[in-house]
Amino acid sequence: MYKIHLPEGKSKYEVEELIKVFLKPGEFEIDNIRSDGEKANSSEIDICFPEFSLPYESIEKKEKDIKNEIKRFLYKELQKYTAKSPEWGILTGVRPVKLAYELLEREKSRDKVKEILNRDYYLTAEKADLLLEILKCQRKVLGSSEKGAMGIYIGIPFCPTRCVYCSFPSNQGKEGDIERYLQALHKEINFVAESMNEKGWYPETIYIGGGTPTTLTAEQLDALLSHTSEAFNLNHIKEFTVEAGRPDTITLKKLKVLTKHHVDRISINPQSMVDHTLKQIGRAHRPDDIIEAFNLAKEAGIPAVNMDLIAGLPGEDVDDFIFSIESLLKLVPENITVHTLALKRASRLKEIDNEYTYKQGEMLRIMLNKARKMLYQAGYHPYYLYRQKQMTGNLENIGYAKGNTEGIYNIRIMEEAQTIIALGAGGISKVYYPSENRLERVANVSNFEIYIERHEEMLQRKSDNIFKQEAIEC
Repeated sequence: MYKIHLPEGKSKYEVEELIKVFLKPGEFEIDNIRSDGEKANSSEIDICFPEFSLPYESIEKKEKDIKNEIKRFLYKELQKYTAKSPEWGILTGVRPVKLAYELLEREKSRDKVKEILNRDYYLTAEKADLLLEILKCQRKVLGSSEKGAMGIYIGIPFCPTRCVYCSFPSNQGKEGDIERYLQALHKEINFVAESMNEKGWYPETIYIGGGTPTTLTAEQLDALLSHTSEAFNLNHIKEFTVEAGRPDTITLKKLKVLTKHHVDRISINPQSMVDHTLKQIGRAHRPDDIIEAFNLAKEAGIPAVNMDLIAGLPGEDVDDFIFSIESLLKLVPENITVHTLALKRASRLKEIDNEYTYKQGEMLRIMLNKARKMLYQAGYHPYYLYRQKQMTGNLENIGYAKGNTEGIYNIRIMEEAQTIIALGAGGISKVYYPSENRLERVANVSNFEIYIERHEEMLQRKSDNIFKQEAIEC
């Protein structure tokens, strides 16, 4: 048992995520700093922190640097005891590319940024190079967000079935539930669009996600897209995305609805091209359905298709995952996103095996390294990256693009330098204050039934926290 004794005044949260990179739940305890003279039991490994005192005038900078000093000390101690050297060093946040961007803005030198990432954050050279490669791509694709431009997210929290690893607010809604939800959503669309138009704000991107938006009927999709296009000022829109997700929800009729409304990006997400895996994770489609859905999308004239795969699905080995990569490369989608399985508390797989993510780390590294080489050789390049808590092997998710097909919304939501207004159940708006380089979150409730009942309250939240805030310099 590892006993981690925190410095006075420090919270468990500041170190717990890093500890979990090295140790399984049940292998450690965190408590207050040990009092003088108290001895550890012979079966315990005692880790006590030294005093950290940094001579900065800025309290904010001092606190940030002390937090990193604590993480560095803890990393070295756990590295010594476990013989593990996690590639992402002391970083536990979702957006490491954002850190690289901030360092580059300050240092003006890629070599200096790489040195800092290695020396101060303990990243491997490979991970530091990956961040800088993605950052270079993003700067080429997009500059700073224009004044008044923002992202719009519209959530459809319904799916045909619930996957074993899923923790998102998705539901197998009845037709009546879906209709009631859409009525409430249309009211929120009206409110947000009118409020934005009054302020001269406009969408740079629109992203309809879920759940699986194509769970809706063609008629419901048509009504939703018609309303969205009519309500918002789309004169400056650069990208319109709809997640089609499940191949078993895709029809040519629905795809023609999307192209009618100038949707230029969709996702078709097989997660795996191995039949026994799809059955095990709770998917209703087969590999042939994925190929058919992709061909229908191209027949309908969808310009860009993204396809997701997940490394580390239950029952899969390296050969299974490589087969899935090879199968997608034969289709040549514009984007391929390679996810590392992350298990949240709400997923059924987490309930079945609480330690699943700790058992697959080495195999996942082999999968991702092989996938990266294959994608590079096929002409794809990484353009966005993010990480999640409880990722298998403490690894990452990477979006790859072929040619100039990078997803603008994906980049913007990861760089956190633009206001993104989220509509629907589970939507979390992120309001950006550029003069302070900070975000404020304005959340809708996640349960769709509660959203329907309290949709007027959701509008009031946006009114009070987004549209009445004169300090927002969008």
